[in-house]
Parts: sequence; structure tokens; C-alpha cells
Amino acid sequence: MKRLMKNTVSAIASCALALSAVGSLAAFADVTPNPVISRGCPAYSGANPATASAANDEHYFSFWTGTAPDYLAYDLSGVPEKQREKVIAVWYNTSAYDKIGPYANQNMEPTDYTIEVNAAEGGKYPEDGWKVVETVTDNLHGSRQHVVDMKGYNWIRLNVSKADGKTGSNAQVNFDIHNVSEGISDSWIFFGDSITAGGMNNCYGTGFATFVNRLDNRFFPVQENGGIGGIKSEDGRKNIDRWLEICPAKYVSIAYGTNDAWGSNTPFETYYENTKYMVDAIIAKGKVPVLPTIPFSTNADVAKDLKKYNAQIERLYEEYGDKIVKGPDFYEYFSKHTDHLADGVHPDSEGYESMRELWAKTMYDRVYSVSEPETTTAPVPEVMTVAGDANLDGTVELADAIFVMQSLAQPNKYELKIQGRINADVDGQKDGVTANDALTIQLYLLHRISELPYRPQ
Repeated sequence: MKRLMKNTVSAIASCALALSAVGSLAAFADVTPNPVISRGCPAYSGANPATASAANDEHYFSFWTGTAPDYLAYDLSGVPEKQREKVIAVWYNTSAYDKIGPYANQNMEPTDYTIEVNAAEGGKYPEDGWKVVETVTDNLHGSRQHVVDMKGYNWIRLNVSKADGKTGSNAQVNFDIHNVSEGISDSWIFFGDSITAGGMNNCYGTGFATFVNRLDNRFFPVQENGGIGGIKSEDGRKNIDRWLEICPAKYVSIAYGTNDAWGSNTPFETYYENTKYMVDAIIAKGKVPVLPTIPFSTNADVAKDLKKYNAQIERLYEEYGDKIVKGPDFYEYFSKHTDHLADGVHPDSEGYESMRELWAKTMYDRVYSVSEPETTTAPVPEVMTVAGDANLDGTVELADAIFVMQSLAQPNKYELKIQGRINADVDGQKDGVTANDALTIQLYLLHRISELPYRPQ
């Protein structure tokens, strides 16, 4: 019997570990993975084919460089058709997101281009048969996402006719293709000032998407950096509607406030109204607003009233509830890591790296790992009172034993509800939920015991 118990505990533990990354099917119901599918696929270019593969490798500090007019094409025929029926084609450049503010710049940015698809078989670059699915002229943005229907097509191409507004200039990009055949669920854009511009650029250090992927390899988000140096909440308010029109991202971060607080440039109520306008605009588009706190600063001109500006963010948290995702608390973080503030306002390279990692960890906890709303107060149906039914699905099965073990190992991620705790305490000891309860459920399912010694309080 002792050997049986030991082997059974080992089996339960192994199952729990094997399934801990997957969890319950509901654990990630809000975020369907939109993985990158173009990583390392055959890449082709006209004038400079040697750099084509730099556009879709895992390194975002390497780029495809072409002289406009030129193209960058991918052969996706090796990707299963079901994984590329609909895609997001996204290119990244190091220019400012938009040409506003005192530090606007444009550096090897595609300004006139088309997105094209081709049904030719894979293996050899097709010279003809290309179909234009989107045309962009006079682009002013440092990155763009394009939703493309690729059903029946094997190739996709970014065809650049002008860079920085003219022919003969170099264009330089990274170019990713993401599977969104089941809907756009894991696409992000981060709007903000110079702190966002420096922190959310994915070609310096480890990017937000890579950090998320390290936490859970099912996910590799689409991630645009919408940061622009020197701008305030007023600039965000003036431009947010225009920006949202061209961006299909589901999650939209708005991180303004440092320049508003600098010398108390913006009255508190005006900062609140500007931020509220952006939140409303995002919600009206069916997207999800994400709002971090304004980072702590040791610069006296910024720090003077910074808590009062952050109080406006807290005000919005309270007013909108779960309609807003709370972003990282950068005020708290940098108040404890002032050594990573290069000039008292802007983080140094390690500070920016920490920002991206904190973004990933916070969003993984608050977006990717959300299992079910915490706001529900509905009474537990009578059918849920079933001995051994830890996950409250009305039946007793191996999943209940696994869920008990997961809840003991990771209580913040796998939470036993009150009724679930009552149901799971089945070893007859009335000592709360322990690993022995998981063992008892397993023994019952293996018919090693005829009934559960359930003694509800």
C-alpha cells in the first residue's frame, strides 16, 4: 500500500508538472496565441539579397536593407495552411513612431509601399503573379501592422517604392508574419513619450515579445513601439483617433505624464481629461486600454507634483474597473531603482531592459494568465457540491487531483474557490486541502478505495 501511494503521488506530481504550463482551458481564454510564423523562412530581396534573412531571424538588431525601389519576400509554403489563412504582416523600423513633437525623425523608413501575396508554389521566387492587397503612400510611421487574407497564397511581399519620401534611398526593416487565423488577440501597441520610445523599441536588448515568449513559449506578441519623444497627453489626445484607425492591435498602452508633470506643464484635471479621452477612444474601437503609472523621477521639476498626476491614473483605475488593464507600476519600481535612471528622468540601458521585462511579467499575470473574472458574486450552484470536484465542473476526474496539486504549487495562478476547497478536502481529516487529498482522489479513480472519506464541515 505504501509503494502504491508513493507511485500514485509521483504520477500525480508528474501530471501536474506536465500540465502546469497548459493549465485549464479557461486559463488563457482571453488571449489566443498569434505566433510569429515567418521566423527563418526562405527570404528574398532584389538589390541586396544577402540581408533578406536578417529581417526574419530572432535578432531584432539585424535588419534587411534595400534601396528603394526594392522588395522583401517570404516563402511561407512550409507553414501549414491552417496557420496562415489570415495573418498580420508587421514591419519595424527605428524611426520615431510619428512625425510630431520636437524630436521627430525619419531614418530609412518605408514611406510608399505595397503588401502583396502570390499563389505560386514554394521553392523559387516568382517574378510575376503578385496581387496587391494593401497600398500605403506618404507613410509617416516607424512601424505598421497589416491584416492580410492569405488563404490560397504561399508568398507575401513588402514592396517598397520610396524610403524617407524618395526613390534611391535606403529602407531598413525587420518584417514578421503572425498567424491571426483565429482572430487578433495578441497584438499590442505602446503609445507614450520618450521613455516609451526608448523602452519599447524591440531592437535594443530583449524585447517585450521575447520576454513574454520566455514566460510561455506559446505566445510571441505583435508589438509596436508608439513612443515619441517630447510629447504630452495633449498630443496623445489629438492623435489617438488617427493612430487607432491604422492599427489593428487589441491591447493599447497609453503612457504619458512625465512631460505633463515636468514643471507642472499640464493642470491635473486636464491631464485626467486627456487620458480619459484616450481610454474612451480605445474602448470605442473595441480594443483594451492598458495604463501604467508615470515613472518615478529624481528630477525635482518632474518629481514635485508627480504623485498628484499618478493620482489621476488611480482615479481612472477606479472609474473604469476591469475595462482598463493596470500596467506596471513604474513609479514604485524606479523609486526603488534610482540607480537605473540615467539623468533622473530617463532610464539607462539596464533600466529600459527592466521596463520591458516588467511589462512582460505584469501583462502575463494580468492578461495572459487571467482565468476568470474576480468580480462574480453569483452563488455556487448546488450541483457544485460534489466530493472531490475541486475545479467545480460537476464531476470527479484526474483533472481535479491535478488541479489540487497545481493550486498547492502555484496558488496565485491556480486558485481553489471556496466551494472547491470544501469539495477537495476528501481524505477524511478535515485538515484543509493537502497533497493527500489529491492522492485520495487518484486512489478513488483507480478503484483502490471504494468511496471518498468525505466529511464536509
